[in-house]
Amino acid sequence: MRRDEFLKALAALAAAGTLPLTARAATAVKMMIPANPGGGWDTTGRALGRALQEAGAGSVSYENKGGAAGALGLAQFINASKGDGNALMVMGAVMVGGIITGKPPVNLSQATPIARLTSEYNVFVLPANSPFKTMADVVAQLKKDPGSVKWGGGSRGSTEHIAAAMIAQKVGVDPAKINYVAFRGGGEATAAILGGNVTVGGSGYSEFAEYIRTGKMRPIATTSAKRLNDVPTLKEQGIDVEIGNWRGVYGAPGITDAQKKALTELVLGALKTKAWQEALQKNDWTPAVLTGPAFEKFVDDEFASLRAVMVKSGMV
Repeated sequence: MRRDEFLKALAALAAAGTLPLTARAATAVKMMIPANPGGGWDTTGRALGRALQEAGAGSVSYENKGGAAGALGLAQFINASKGDGNALMVMGAVMVGGIITGKPPVNLSQATPIARLTSEYNVFVLPANSPFKTMADVVAQLKKDPGSVKWGGGSRGSTEHIAAAMIAQKVGVDPAKINYVAFRGGGEATAAILGGNVTVGGSGYSEFAEYIRTGKMRPIATTSAKRLNDVPTLKEQGIDVEIGNWRGVYGAPGITDAQKKALTELVLGALKTKAWQEALQKNDWTPAVLTGPAFEKFVDDEFASLRAVMVKSGMV
């Protein structure tokens, strides 16, 4: 193929949005993070961005839009990114729960599923100066006066919110009576816990790791089946609750099959990079990669299973 024909072919592929990013360095990936800085989605989005660049993306820009368990960011992503084969949005279990409880005018079905990336279990912590020392102490107070225990965490419908309701139900307390304080991002929740503005806080272990290490927070339970960093599980403390927090990415509405395929391949390539492997280790994330029809089915099943738990717990 002559040079002029090759350049024309490249131009045609770029116009169609099917040219690999390694071959079109001028193209920028736009990452929507539907949460405020400092939380799990923010950490995931920026870690993925670094991995995408290592995998060949020319550049990655980020936009944070917190609120309503990600629904505000989802709405902006849907309205502003139609047909954009280089746009990605971080999402996960929290967004599914938020859509179930908040019933926003937008839905995930309007965007394009790309891949599930990781799974992470939550840890519940107490501020260092808390009068409580263990989950048993928290449960005793919960039984005595449910409203006096302030649970702090992500948006309404987040996995830590659902876990708090499940804990109440398992120990014989009406889950509708729990006092849950929702925050727009992990940074806000962390500040509230450190300031003693909530009784107990919940989030992914990675978000609290620094404060646990320095003794500013005391971990009292995890929502996993096995101990994380030697923190006891809820189950081993006699509370039969296990729930995970998965995260993934969606593409823009209205992209072509070719654009979806190229974007999926780009993300999968990023997950093989050294940058991503380091992020997994640093943040205690468990790889949980799923793409294509299997990922779409998984999200549909999550909507059904989480809705059932939330209805049973009196949250919907």
